[in-house]
Amino acid sequence: MWPEIAGEDARLGVAVSGGPDSLALLILSAMIMPGRVEAATVDHGLRAESAEEAATVASLCQDIGVPHSTLPVEVAAGNVQAQAREARYAALAQWLDRRGLAALATGHQLDDQAETLMMRLHRGSGIAGLAGVRPRGNVPGTDLALLRPLLGWRRAELEALVEDAELTPVRDPSNDDLRFERVRVRRLLASQDGIDPSGLARSAQLLADAEAYLNAQVDLAWRNWVVQTSDGFGYALGQAHSFEAVEIILRIGAELGADISRGDARTMVDRLRAGENASLGGMLARPDLEGVWHFEPEPPRRTG
Repeated sequence: MWPEIAGEDARLGVAVSGGPDSLALLILSAMIMPGRVEAATVDHGLRAESAEEAATVASLCQDIGVPHSTLPVEVAAGNVQAQAREARYAALAQWLDRRGLAALATGHQLDDQAETLMMRLHRGSGIAGLAGVRPRGNVPGTDLALLRPLLGWRRAELEALVEDAELTPVRDPSNDDLRFERVRVRRLLASQDGIDPSGLARSAQLLADAEAYLNAQVDLAWRNWVVQTSDGFGYALGQAHSFEAVEIILRIGAELGADISRGDARTMVDRLRAGENASLGGMLARPDLEGVWHFEPEPPRRTG
């Protein structure tokens, strides 16, 4: 089912790299929402062919009557994939705002979802990570809607759609580069006949449903058992299940501007239950004799 966007005249922005997934997304979007679609290609400048590929997408968009923009970006040094992703979404967010578009659609599909689940299992992720990518979300760092309407499609189905349209997709050599974890996981899944990516993707969806329920329970606990004080926050149900306690501590940390991970929060839970104070990531936590846990910003360290 194609996602709804608010307003009869609302227009959709489609991120099109020129690969088979994004080309299929472009074709389907233009068919389902004629006259209400614009496309953008982000040119990261990391390969000599990128400018030509963006021009090819622009030409295709002109042929099918879809307005197109090429967005050149500079990718900072460091983790190339992470930095490219950050630059890409920043450019797309600016484009959405500039063009007055209601939402951004990307070409993430079912096999991507299965790969993401496998990668996060390998890293020992919790339920939020294992839930994978969501059909709806926000463009990172913004309140702009991000839609992934192809999560029910297999990669091979999208490639067949593009072939039927007599289009030649861009082939990014990084998709065959075994230095990247996703490429290695993709090869592994392809080599295992007994592993069904559809089943993995279904598991990710079920985990997303479970996460939504748990988040609702944490919301309820926050309303019932967390109070704001003059110094910070008090949490009056510190003996609740560890999952709830960790999630509450993470929310309190965010409110206080503390930099704490889920592992830090679990360490705090253990110390507080043992009757000990805990200081992590710029937040000080202490239990009282009535079973209430108190949280406040950690005092500045004295120097000199």
